[in-house]
Amino acid sequence: MRVISKKILRDFWEKHNDCEQQLRSWYQEAEKTVWQNSNELKLDYPSASILKNNRICFNIKGNYYRLIVRINFDYQMMWIRFIGTHSEYDKIDANTI
Repeated sequence: MRVISKKILRDFWEKHNDCEQQLRSWYQEAEKTVWQNSNELKLDYPSASILKNNRICFNIKGNYYRLIVRINFDYQMMWIRFIGTHSEYDKIDANTI
């Protein structure tokens, strides 16, 4: 799966260094994984939430941070749409961001 873009994650962990290792690990796992559908993704990330419009919400650092990506399984592409605290997540529409 190709993740676009690592810079978004890097910028975030530079401000919130308590999640750097978790974001690095998530990125490395996502880059080497080939998921054909959301069911396969849930096998690796059971706590991930499947949202509308091909979006997935991952819990980072014990659900303190939320990471939303948009996935195209056919092209094996993943776009980072949002990374933020749980309270910041509550202020957005995760299905359309």
